[in-house]
Amino acid sequence: MKTNEVIQAWKSVLSGRRPSLAIEITRECPLRCPGCYAYEDGHVGGVNLRQLQDKRGDELVQGVLALVEEHRPLHLSLVGGDPLVRHREITRLLPLLDARGVHVQVVTSAFRQIPPEWAEIERLNIVVSVDGLQPEHDQRRKPATYARILESIRGHRVSVHCTITAPMMKRGSYLEEFVAFWSARPEVKRIWMSMFTPQVGASYPEILGPEERLNAVKELLRLRPMFPKLDMSESLIRQFLRPPASPKECIFAQTTHTISADLKSRITPCQFGGNPDCSQCGCMASMGLAALGDYKLALGITAGDIYWASNSISNALQRKKRAA
Repeated sequence: MKTNEVIQAWKSVLSGRRPSLAIEITRECPLRCPGCYAYEDGHVGGVNLRQLQDKRGDELVQGVLALVEEHRPLHLSLVGGDPLVRHREITRLLPLLDARGVHVQVVTSAFRQIPPEWAEIERLNIVVSVDGLQPEHDQRRKPATYARILESIRGHRVSVHCTITAPMMKRGSYLEEFVAFWSARPEVKRIWMSMFTPQVGASYPEILGPEERLNAVKELLRLRPMFPKLDMSESLIRQFLRPPASPKECIFAQTTHTISADLKSRITPCQFGGNPDCSQCGCMASMGLAALGDYKLALGITAGDIYWASNSISNALQRKKRAA
């Protein structure tokens, strides 16, 4: 994060706003991925994403713009479902958001061709979710197979994101093979890795045990200098071994509004909704901001100290304003 972006985010916090906004822009997705948190019962307001009434056409475009005007985010993530289900509406939205100076991230499985117009948007980051190497990915993610992804990203520069699961860690070379494959693709500008985050009490086979998590951290640290496209700092990677204890202690959860596909339901306590097991959190964004919070500025003060102090000041001002 650049210095001016940190200052802007700090000003947003002081003014009582959250600098990041995430919108589940549609409930629809052609995939049925095992362990997908969006379709867990209780994901949003006691229901799952498929049970909401979503928007489309001009109603969706105007609804998203209204949320941007209300929350005034510095960064907007469009997730789902799969945003490419609403590619026409997003193609209309992106220039309007870019003109407002909003940085937009679209997270997709790339199950269909990414519109060529998107390559011209300056403040856009397209993130393609890939579930491991081709045999496992193609089984889990049809119709968004490797072949479909490679065709869909042609002419674009994208970020590849992979969620590490327990089965991946049963083969010592798995992460290296994955990073090597996608590093060699000219369309890929960076690679990000998260770890599977379960709900409290869940027993999915994807959940990493303590030793598997430690081995994943060691492997990512080993791979960093070998593959420059693996865009994860050492401090971020190490943070996976000590995730924030709760959403109230997570800078990412506290700086991001997450709104579901009806454009009104708030997803809490963080983007995962429901009752996430923070002790096993593997969210890369959470780890990144936690690592940033640990960064020492001067006199033993950390960036996190500044954030939490700013947050306290903002909350006090908001309470005073409401009482007036």
